Amino acid sequence: MYRRNFIAMAASALAFPGGSVLAAAPAKMTVYKDPNCGCCHQWSKAMAAAGFSVDARDTDDLAAVKARLGVPAELEGCHTAVVGEYYLEGHVPLEAVQRLLGERPPLRGLAVPGMPPGSLGMGDDPQASYDVYAIPIGTGAPYLFMEVRPRKG
Repeated sequence: MYRRNFIAMAASALAFPGGSVLAAAPAKMTVYKDPNCGCCHQWSKAMAAAGFSVDARDTDDLAAVKARLGVPAELEGCHTAVVGEYYLEGHVPLEAVQRLLGERPPLRGLAVPGMPPGSLGMGDDPQASYDVYAIPIGTGAPYLFMEVRPRKG
């Protein structure tokens, strides 16, 4: 339990600058991806730039990874990442990851189904519009965790 609390504090320090970032170890994130997918690589790079210690693992059997983690088929995305006790399915934005690790809700993970244009790793589109879903622990139905809507310029 103490180890989990330390990891949560370390991730929060990284996710919310202004705290003692130098004293905290980076949160480790394992990203399972297709070896030929460029957008997965871009998403992983963005997570590393945000302070995560990223271990990108190429695999030819993403379906097995998703099945092992219990990702609902209708919410599957491009790649699957694991950080702490959570999974991140698809192009989950950094803001959602930071909120997840800061709040620590009782979830299995977050998911962005498909490959929405303008999502993290899929180019920078100020008109991007997509949803991030929370997958609860147990039998509850996935629900809306965050909406990404066009930025106003």
